[in-house]
Amino acid sequence: MKKFNIRKVLDGLKEVSSSAPSVQVGPQENHLIQETVQSEHFQLCKTVRHGFPYQPSSMAFDPVQKILAIGNQRGALRLFGRPGVECYCQHESGAAVIHLQFLINEGALVSALADDTVHLWNLRQKRPAILHSLKFNRERITFCHLPFQSKWLYIGTERGNIHLVNVESFMLSGYVIMWNKAIELSSKAHPGPVVHISDNPMDEGKLVIGFESGIVVMWDLKSKKAEYRYTYDEAIHSVAWHHEGKQFICSHSDGTLTIWNIRGQGKPIQTITPHGKQPKDGKKPEPCKPILKVEYKTTRNGEPFIILSGGLSYDTVGRRPCLTVMHGKSTAVLEMDYPIVDFLTLCETPYPNDFQEPYAVVVLLEKDLVVIDLAQNGYPIFENPYPLTIHESPVTCCEYFADCPVDLIPALYSVGSRQKRQGYSKREWPISGGNWGQGTQSYPEIIITGHADGTVKFWDASAIMLQVLYKLKTAKVFDRNRSKDDKGSTEVSDEDPFAIQIMAWCPESRMLCVAGVSANVIIYRFSKLEVTTEVVQLLEVRMQYELNDIESPDGGSGGGEQTSAHPTPGASPQTSGPPSHPSTSSTNSDGGNMPCLKVRSTPLKQSPGYQVDLVVQLVWVSGEPPQQITSLALNSSYGLLVFGNSNGLAVVDYVQKTVVLNLGTVELYGSNDPYQRQPRSPRKTRQPSGGLCDINEGSATSEDRCKSPTSDHRDNSFSRSRSSSVTSIDKEAREAISSFHFCETFARKGDSTLTPCLYVGTSLGTVLAMALTLPPAGEQRQLQPVIISPTGMLVRLKGSIMRMAFLDSVGSQLPPAYEPWYEPNVTADGEEREKVRKRRPVSVSPSTSQDLSESQYAVVCSEKQAKVLFLPSQTCIYKHSITETSFILRADVVQMSQGLCVACFCANGHIMTLSVPGLRPLMDVNYLPLTDMRIARTFCFTNLGQAMYLCSPTEIQRITYSQDTCENLQEMLGELFTPVETPEAPNRGFFKGLFGGGAQSLDREELFGEITAGRASRSLAQHIPGPGGIEGMKGAASGVVGDLARARIALDERGQKLGELDERTAAMMSSADNFSKHAHDMMLKCKDKKWYQF
Repeated sequence: MKKFNIRKVLDGLKEVSSSAPSVQVGPQENHLIQETVQSEHFQLCKTVRHGFPYQPSSMAFDPVQKILAIGNQRGALRLFGRPGVECYCQHESGAAVIHLQFLINEGALVSALADDTVHLWNLRQKRPAILHSLKFNRERITFCHLPFQSKWLYIGTERGNIHLVNVESFMLSGYVIMWNKAIELSSKAHPGPVVHISDNPMDEGKLVIGFESGIVVMWDLKSKKAEYRYTYDEAIHSVAWHHEGKQFICSHSDGTLTIWNIRGQGKPIQTITPHGKQPKDGKKPEPCKPILKVEYKTTRNGEPFIILSGGLSYDTVGRRPCLTVMHGKSTAVLEMDYPIVDFLTLCETPYPNDFQEPYAVVVLLEKDLVVIDLAQNGYPIFENPYPLTIHESPVTCCEYFADCPVDLIPALYSVGSRQKRQGYSKREWPISGGNWGQGTQSYPEIIITGHADGTVKFWDASAIMLQVLYKLKTAKVFDRNRSKDDKGSTEVSDEDPFAIQIMAWCPESRMLCVAGVSANVIIYRFSKLEVTTEVVQLLEVRMQYELNDIESPDGGSGGGEQTSAHPTPGASPQTSGPPSHPSTSSTNSDGGNMPCLKVRSTPLKQSPGYQVDLVVQLVWVSGEPPQQITSLALNSSYGLLVFGNSNGLAVVDYVQKTVVLNLGTVELYGSNDPYQRQPRSPRKTRQPSGGLCDINEGSATSEDRCKSPTSDHRDNSFSRSRSSSVTSIDKEAREAISSFHFCETFARKGDSTLTPCLYVGTSLGTVLAMALTLPPAGEQRQLQPVIISPTGMLVRLKGSIMRMAFLDSVGSQLPPAYEPWYEPNVTADGEEREKVRKRRPVSVSPSTSQDLSESQYAVVCSEKQAKVLFLPSQTCIYKHSITETSFILRADVVQMSQGLCVACFCANGHIMTLSVPGLRPLMDVNYLPLTDMRIARTFCFTNLGQAMYLCSPTEIQRITYSQDTCENLQEMLGELFTPVETPEAPNRGFFKGLFGGGAQSLDREELFGEITAGRASRSLAQHIPGPGGIEGMKGAASGVVGDLARARIALDERGQKLGELDERTAAMMSSADNFSKHAHDMMLKCKDKKWYQF
C-alpha cells in the first residue's frame, strides 16, 4: 500500500465534510503513518437484543415449532427458541401488542395492536418481516382467535361484533356476527366488548362468544344464528373448553369459576370459588378478586387440570400474585415475585379435540418469565436458560470487552457455576425450537454490569449470545445494620448506598476495582481457592476542597488540600472497621472522619472468584460529606490504583496498602494554574447526591429517577455543554478529575527515555502528566515507596477529557503494562509465596521492545474535540472538532481488524468514527434521535466494531459499526423456523365420526369466502401490504416463505393478467357470436335469391 500525505486527503475532505474537518497543525510534514482504516470498513446496524422484554403485554406459543413470542407495551416482539435462539422485531407504530396468535407450524405469527391494526409476520426468515397489515377504522380490537389449521382469523371488537380475516390474503370477509343478532332479546343492555372467541373442539361450526357483561353465546356459523345463550350475573374474563366439547368453564370478576354444559342453558352445573371461604349456612361465599384467566386441560390417565391466575380473597393484603393449579382434589397455590401478565399451558398436542396432556405452564410476569413443570411433584420451576436477569437489580454502569484472553471465560464460568441455586426441575427446558446460527466470529467477549444493590455481573457475550458467568456481591464487605445516629449513612444515597458507580478491570491480571456511590473503592483479586479474611483491609482518605482562608481541621490554613491520607503516621491502613483513635472522636461533633459506610469488623468468608483485597473510603471532612468518585483506573504492573472526584485525586499503592499521593486539582497545576478560581467556602459547594438507582420502572417516562451515576460531573456536562457560554458556568464549577491513563511514555518534553506515567484529564479540558518511580520487583516492591512527580500540563482541549491513548511510531496502540494473573492464595507457607511473587514478570509492556529513540503519539478526546500530539516534542499535529452544538457522552480508541480508530457517541444521537492518527471522519450516523440518561451512562464501545447500551431498564441492545460483522450477521443469527411434521390428528372412531359432527364438518371457505359472504365494507378496515410483501421481497429472506411469497405474488400478477386475458377472450367470443348470428341471418335472407336480384 503506498503511503500518502494525510494533509492532502484532508484538503480533499474539507469540501465534503459537514462537520469541521481535521486540521493539521504545526510544520511537521513527515508524519506519514499508513492509515489502513477507510470509511468503507464501517457500517452501523443493530445485531441482537438481550434481556427481559420491558413492560410485556401478551404472549403466544407454537406447540409444534416450540417457539415462544412475547409482545410489549412499546410495540416490540421478542421470539424465543432453544437457549441462544432469540429474535427482536418492532412494530413501527410503537403501539402496545395486545394479542398474539401463531399460525401453528406455518412459520407465521399474527399480532394485534392497541391502535387497532392486525399484522402478519413471516418467521421463515432470520429477520422476521410483516407480510400484511390491516387497520380497523371504526372498531376497536379486543380479542383474536385463529383455529388450528384454519386460515380464517376471528376478530372481536369493543362494540361486541366479530369480523373474519383471511390470513392468506388479509382481506375481510363479508360474514359478520353482529352483537344484537347474537344476544337478540336475551338482554336489555349492550353485552359489552367481546372478551373471548373459540370454536367447539368437536364441532368447528359452533362458536362460543364471551361478552364482558357475563353473557356467553353459542353461535351456529352455518345457520347464522345463536343456538344457546348462557347468562351469569358477574363479568367474564375468560372461557376455556373441555376437549370433548360438551363443557366449558368461565372465570369471573368475583373470583368464581362456572362450569356449563353446552345443552344446559339455565344455570352452570358447577360454581367454584377456589380461594373463597365457604360459609356454613349455605350462603354465597364472600367475593374474591377477579380470576383473570382460566385454562381447562385434560389428561388421559387422571383428573383434568384447572389452572388460573388471580382470584385471591380480598383479606390477603400484601400477598404476592399467585397462579393456582387445581388437579383433582389438590389445589396448589404458586406465589410469584411480580404481577402476572399472562400464562399459557403447554400441551403435548396441538389438536383441541384430543386429550391435552399438559406438561408445563409458562407464566409471563411483569419483570420475569417463569416456567413451571406440571409433570413433577411439587411443581418445581425450570432453570431459565435465557439472560433475563439483567435487571434483577437496576443496572447503574456497564463495561464491554471484546477479544479478551481466552482463559478468562472458562475461569469465570468455573467459579460462577458453584453459585447456582438448587431445586430446579430435572427435565429439559420446554421451549426448544429453532436452530443456532452458523457464525464464524469466535473471539471471546465479556460484558460487566454494575447494579444498584452493589452486585457486579460478568456475562459471556461471545458470538451474539449472552450468558451469565459470575456474580459478585460487593455489599458483603460492609455492615448492613446502619444505626440511626450514623450521620454518614443518610447523606450520600439513602436508597442504594452500595450502588456501583464506575468499574475498572484488567482482563490480563484479572484485577477488578469498583467505585461505589458512597465514595468507596474496593479492589478485588481473582482466586480459585476459598479463603477466610479475618480483617478486611481498610484505608481512609480525606479529600477536601479549600481555596479560601478557612482554618482546616488540623489547624493548617487554606490554599491547599489536606494531603494526609489519615491523621495516623505513615497513612498505614486501618485494619479495624471505623477508626477508633482520639482524632476521630474530637472531630466527630461535626461529622469529621466518618466514612459513609461501615466496613464489617467480623471475619469474611470469601468463595472462589473475586475476593476483596483492600477497601478505600473517603471520609467526611469538617462536616462535609465526601464528593462522589468521578474517575477510576488501576494498573496491575505498577500495583497502583488512582481515583478522582471534584476535589482532586488520590493514588493508592495496593501492594503496600498505602496512599502514595492525595492532591487537590489546583495543586496539580502548581504555580501555572491557567484558571482564575473564585475562593469559596466548602459549605456552599455541597452537591445534592442523586441516588443511583434506575428509573421508576412502572412509569412510562424514559427519564431515570436518578442523576447520572457516572457522577455529578457528567450531570454538569449535560447542563454545561448545552449552555451557550461555557466560561460563565466554568468559573462556578469545580474542576473534577474526569479520566486517567497509565502508560510508559516520555514524561517530559524532549525526554529521550520512556518512563511509567499517569496522565490525568480534567473536566475543564486539561491533560496533566505525572512520572512514576517504582521500586524494583520482589521484596523491594513491598518495602520502598512509590514516588510520583507531576511533570506539568500536556495539552488543553475544549470540554471535559473523555479518553486518552498512546500509539507507537508506526501507529499501533500501546496497551498499558500489566502483570499476568497468578493465584494469590497459594496454600504453601510464606517463603513459597514469596518465591512465586519474585518469579513472575512484572511488566508485559510492548513499549519496552521499542527503540528508545523512537517517537510516540498521544490521542486525546474531549467532549468536543480530539487532538493528536507528537511525543516527546509535545506538538499538536492533528486536531478535529467533533461537535460544536452537542457534546460526546462516550469516546474510545478501538482496534478494528483493519487498524485503529476513535469511536464517539454524541448526546444528539450520532455515532462517529475518526481515523488515527489523522482524525479523518470515517463514519457519522444519526443513530438515536433522543438519548436518555440510561443510554448515556451505559453506552460502551469495544474492539472489533462492537458496542452496546441499555435500551430499556431490562434489555441490552448490541450494535456493530463494522462492515465485516454487518455482512456476516445473517449467518450468525439463529433460524426460528425449522421444518417439522405436524402430529397426526387423533383417531376419533367410527361412531364419533358418524354422529359427532366434528372437525371436518365445516367448509369455512364456502361460508366466509367472497362468493357466499360477499365483500366487507371498505370503510371498515384498510389493507396495507407490509415491507415483507412486494417491496421487501427483493431484500427479504432466503427462506422458503420468501420464495413462496415471491411465487405467490408472481402468481397473483399472472392471475391478474390471466383475468384480463379472460375478459378480453370473453369479449372477443361475444363479438364472434354476434358476428356469426348476423352472418347466419344474412345467409337465410339471401339463400333463395339469384345473383342478379342483389
